Order: sequence, then C-alpha cells, then structure tokens
Amino acid sequence: MKTRGVHDGQVWKITGNKTWITHAARADMMTLLVRTGSEAGYKGLSMFLAEKPRGSDTDPFPAAGMRGSEIKVLGYRGMKEYELAFDDFIVGQDNLLGGVPGQGFKQLMATFESARIQTAARAVGVAQSALDLGLDYALNRVQFGRPIAQFPRVFSKIAMMVVEVMIARQLTFFAAREKDAGRRCDLEAGMAKLLAARVAWAAADNALQIHGGNGFALEYKISRVLCDARILNIFEGAAEIQAQIIARRLIEA
Repeated sequence: MKTRGVHDGQVWKITGNKTWITHAARADMMTLLVRTGSEAGYKGLSMFLAEKPRGSDTDPFPAAGMRGSEIKVLGYRGMKEYELAFDDFIVGQDNLLGGVPGQGFKQLMATFESARIQTAARAVGVAQSALDLGLDYALNRVQFGRPIAQFPRVFSKIAMMVVEVMIARQLTFFAAREKDAGRRCDLEAGMAKLLAARVAWAAADNALQIHGGNGFALEYKISRVLCDARILNIFEGAAEIQAQIIARRLIEA
C-alpha cells in the first residue's frame, strides 16, 4: 500500500515494492494498486492495468524500472510467487482503471467475492484429488490378506471425505449462483472458502494417513497434494478473515 504513483505528463511513474505477486514474470499485464493521492488510508489508492513484456527463464523481468526475485514456496509451485521492486516504472495515463484516481480500493473490494468463490472451487478440486488418491490406494493396498479399504478405520475416513467434499462443493456452487445472480454474497463466498479450504486440508491429511509411510515419500502424489492444500487456508483472505466476515454479517443481521 506504500507503492506510489506520480503523474508526469502523459504517464504515471510507479515507485515502491510489492510481494507475493503471482505469475509476475510470465504475465503480460498486471493489476497494480498504488497510492496516487495524499489522502491517508484507502482513499488515495488507484488501480492501474500495467502492461509489460513477458519474461523468460533467463530474463524474467525485462521491463525498464522493474525487477523481481522468486519466492520459493512449499506447494502450488506451478503458480510461482515473486517479490517486485519498481523504480520509475512507466504506466500510460490511459491505463488508470476507471479513468479517475482514488477508486482503487473500491475496485479491489469488488473482486473479492469472485476471488474467494474460485478459491473455494480450487479447494474442492484439491479435496477431490486427495479423495481419489486415498480411495485408489486403499482399494489396491493389500494387508493381512485383504485391501485396507475393508478395515473400518480406513473406510470411515473415506466415507467422511466423501461427505465433506460434497458439502464443500454444494456450498461453493451456491455461492457462485448468488454471484451470477448479481446478489451480494460476501457471506456465502466467505463460508464457501472457509469450509472448502478446511475440507481440502482434512482430505489431504486423511488420504496421506491412508497411504501410511508411503504418503510421506515424494514419489507418491498425495505428498504434493498435501503441500498444495495448505495454502488454500491463507490466500485470498485467511481463514480468520473469512470467520470475521461471517461473524460481522451475522451481527449486522
């Protein structure tokens, strides 16, 4: 929020730092939130559609006035996260979203419902993947003369995974339908993301447990799914933020 934009003729010059920027090197355009006014808090923020040349493995940030370094992460490695630094990075004045400064925070808030619904949907996908891997392993792993899926402590885990994934999926569909209908759905989006992220982690943890020691080996897919599941409870608003949104809406009602 401290990154600044200064109007200079027909352009804006951006100076400052950003962190946890996804796809920063490979993107052709960034949504860039900067402080353009003197007002404190959210009123002085503006959003730019900042175009830039796409980077490569050898030169990830070829744009003038911009450099970055990759943040190595535990899971979700295909996304790639970066810390960026801007030093008089040029953005055309026509790239100010909405054409009027000071609207950035409002524009950002308008994206959160959709962002949290799609994150909930991704969490459902991760949970379904964990369920598929756990069930497949339990059906094919033979111990004491029979598949371990026949043991109550194993099939009870699978049964709860099926139930929880279905609940998370239906809540996510419900939130998406509310968004598509043009109705306010910060409550529904928050509930969907909160639940789906927890279900994804629980499903991955249970599926790894079903794998036993093999689940801890990198050669088995479930180890990657577990790492991928962990971030879902954090990005696009941590679980604590979702709970705060839900509680606030209940108090308002």
